[in-house]
Amino acid sequence: MDLMQIISEVNFSGLLIGLATFIIIGLFHPLVIKGEYYFGEKIKWAFLVAGILFLVPTLLADSVAVSALLGVTAFSCFWSIKEVKEQTERVRKGWFPANPKRMGSNIEENDAE
Repeated sequence: MDLMQIISEVNFSGLLIGLATFIIIGLFHPLVIKGEYYFGEKIKWAFLVAGILFLVPTLLADSVAVSALLGVTAFSCFWSIKEVKEQTERVRKGWFPANPKRMGSNIEENDAE
């Protein structure tokens, strides 16, 4: 068997879905950080809406790979809701910078609550 024949017989779907999942999850980390920085905890509603919007076509997709990637994206959005709350706590602890332009982002104000 030559290399081209082996390549044509190997199913790369799982490998590609895994790689895409890795990239999708990796993209959500900075989205949570930037979202919390600019919008605070209210960004969780955008993640909820986005998750629902990705979930609907997941159920309707003809391709297993497309459905899987849409599902990974949907549940990454849902997971980000939890991460936004944790990011707010990390900002409160001083591990990440607070946005000085956003009302209520002052660490002293948060500590007073």
